[in-house]
Amino acid sequence: MIEVELPVSAVSVFEGERTDGSNNEYNPWPSYTFSGKLRPYPSGPKRTVPPPIERPDYADHPTGFPASENAAKGSGQIKVLDDEEIEGMRVACRLGREVLNEAAKVCDVGVTTDEIDRIVHEACIDRECYPSPLNYHNFPNSCCTSVNEVICHGIPDLRPLEDGDICNVDVTVYHRGFHGDLNETFFVGNVSESTRKLVQVTHECLQKAIEIVKPGEKYREIGNVIQKHAQAHGLSVVRSYCGHGIHRLFHTVPNVPHYAKNKAVGVMKPGHCFTIEPMINEGGWRDEQWPDHWTAVTADGSWSAQFEQTLLVTENGCDILTKRDTGRPWFMDQLEKLNKLK
Repeated sequence: MIEVELPVSAVSVFEGERTDGSNNEYNPWPSYTFSGKLRPYPSGPKRTVPPPIERPDYADHPTGFPASENAAKGSGQIKVLDDEEIEGMRVACRLGREVLNEAAKVCDVGVTTDEIDRIVHEACIDRECYPSPLNYHNFPNSCCTSVNEVICHGIPDLRPLEDGDICNVDVTVYHRGFHGDLNETFFVGNVSESTRKLVQVTHECLQKAIEIVKPGEKYREIGNVIQKHAQAHGLSVVRSYCGHGIHRLFHTVPNVPHYAKNKAVGVMKPGHCFTIEPMINEGGWRDEQWPDHWTAVTADGSWSAQFEQTLLVTENGCDILTKRDTGRPWFMDQLEKLNKLK
């Protein structure tokens, strides 16, 4: 994902709800025209992190300003991690995967995304991690939860997930100076065939991109691979948000666009660490943003899916630092269960 400056969370007292993804009573932006059916719900309380846990520099800043990231913006040099830094990244990414696995276990019909955020937050604390999104440019929660037409940066709230929804949970943990970043899209209940296709193809886009990661490869080639596969299935690739370098900094060079014919700068070298996180839409690729200054949605209201891994370039290819132990994403487990119910 990319930075958004000075976001403001919409927080209010819960007043009412509907079962169609909207809320009769709560309407923080009366003049805003929504592109799809999803509506904002009130948010839960902002969570706190115990003082002994090491924190990034933006954690306690009044605007969540990441000074270290800002200082690094003047240089386009992609950092080559040394052995100690690589080990730090391996640990942070392993812990991030454990946290996302906890979220996967509870992502189901009737569960609110605020409850998922609570699970993520407590799983971070249990592992002596700071949840990296919390207060980053004032982001109000410990993870991002993006439902249906939300592309990314969705703010957890009190809306219960509904049968047929999809929900992406994006987790980043900060552990002993390093960030580990990943996300997956989950089925909620019994999803449609078109939704299954969207999620499946999105994951395939990520996998095909990972397959080309090796020393000497240009970062701009990642977008060519992703868009070719998405378009072959009648889907589109979001252009406003990209993968990014990650290590001691949450977001840094290289920028990793997911669309074709991009102008990304840089060639992969052993020791580079970055994310690939394609956002794939059923409809057009254009996006817009809710007035909360965070929630990115499809401009046409079509649904969107995303998967993300943190990668380390090695001498012969790459290591997927945030890979699940089973080697496959959670939605495949969910798909097997759905097929058995037929």
